[in-house]
Amino acid sequence: MSAVKIDKSWVAGFATVAVLFAGGCTATAQPSSGSASDPEQVPSTTVQVPGEQTVGEAVVDPTTADGALAGLAALPIRERAAKNGYDRSQFGQAWTDNVTIAGGHNGCDTRNDILKRDLVYITTDPMSRDCTVLSGTLDDVYTGKTIRFVRGVETSSAVQIDHVVALSDAWQKGAQELDEATRRNLANDPRNLQAVDGPTNQGKSDADASAWLPPNLAYRCTYVTRQIEVKAAYRLWVTQSEHDAMARELASCGATGSASPAPEPVPVPAPAPAPADVSPAGAGVPSGDVFYANCKAARAAGAAPLHRGQPGYRAAMDGDGDGVACE
Repeated sequence: MSAVKIDKSWVAGFATVAVLFAGGCTATAQPSSGSASDPEQVPSTTVQVPGEQTVGEAVVDPTTADGALAGLAALPIRERAAKNGYDRSQFGQAWTDNVTIAGGHNGCDTRNDILKRDLVYITTDPMSRDCTVLSGTLDDVYTGKTIRFVRGVETSSAVQIDHVVALSDAWQKGAQELDEATRRNLANDPRNLQAVDGPTNQGKSDADASAWLPPNLAYRCTYVTRQIEVKAAYRLWVTQSEHDAMARELASCGATGSASPAPEPVPVPAPAPAPADVSPAGAGVPSGDVFYANCKAARAAGAAPLHRGQPGYRAAMDGDGDGVACE
């Protein structure tokens, strides 16, 4: 397995909880390594921290280039389905209090939870139980720029929350088959969310890896790895062009394995049936030079029924001894 590791800075946030301060003053939160005590249990497909997974018979670490490549090889490759029926509401109300970074519910919406995870030097609004992020600084992984965030009608859009696997793309690659609750989890799963530069997010739209990758070259392998992680967790598929683009990026950061799906097992042909016993022993002597191994053969030849004295007649084929075989 390659020793090259994917940037795990996005993973660390999964195990942290936004620090909520009580009282009447604005809170300033720094990145924290603490976790909530006894968080509410949620489905593992929602907030599971990436770790070792089994692909075929091998145990792989999806945060390495080779591990991500093995995960890619396990994804189905299919054509993009029709977009018919897609609407953002198919994935639930935007930014509900679905899960926190640590798992469970905290009364804050998902957008603000992600801002708290991805921004530093944040301030929050005490009137919102410190849920609403008023300001902060984003080191944008998509562009490499440092962006100052200030909440406001004219300024909030400078930092947007991107769905790493766009919801429209997910809809066309398997999410139509998911139930409503699972789609809602997909839309609010921290693994699939990242605070980023607003204009860059708008430029991405709903493109997959074959059509769009982050301008920051240093983040592309991590970006592709996250997409693979999300698509595997929610049983989504990739197109051939998307698969190939992902494989190229992973190869560029040290992956040495193969992203080709495991070959289908070659069917083993059934053994040929044993030849019919044509021995006339105990079966009487056939009439003339014609011999039928059994009545089935006689019928196949169009000779049945056979009368005593006709070519091919044998007593062994005349079950009732009335002189007519294969009646």
